[in-house]
Amino acid sequence: MTEEKVSATLTFAVPVARVFAVLADPTTHSAIDGTGWVQEAVERARLTEVGQIFRMEMYHAGHPDGDYRVVNKVEVLDPPHAIGWLTGYEKGDGQLEFGGWIWRYDLAPLGPSESEVRLTYDWSAVPQFIRERGIRFPPFGPEHLINSLHHLAELVSGR
Repeated sequence: MTEEKVSATLTFAVPVARVFAVLADPTTHSAIDGTGWVQEAVERARLTEVGQIFRMEMYHAGHPDGDYRVVNKVEVLDPPHAIGWLTGYEKGDGQLEFGGWIWRYDLAPLGPSESEVRLTYDWSAVPQFIRERGIRFPPFGPEHLINSLHHLAELVSGR
């Protein structure tokens, strides 16, 4: 694979502001996640600024610990058009380390009550030392992104 990102796009029958509001609420992320790995938001504050940190409790059967926690740092925040975050972890000394992959949602209005939402997972900035650990990128199948968008669409439409 030459391009180191994958995207999926879906049309929503709601305004972009409503979609953005749900994405900016970390407590909704477990309901949106298409893999089932995201369990619960640790910090429940809305995402309001670039650089903001928020943590999520996770579970993955293939992870050495099963249950684990990730740290996310908001990298993109352009209400209501784009939101994105880097994912990493907190080291034993309290320092944060990010792996170089980013989750990004781009929202475009298609009218007063319709939106196009594109979800992109980009791993192009993953450093070589992480790639050498044998982690496969992306660490999920292509259906994950479209599953996430369908979950988001159900959430924002109140279904």
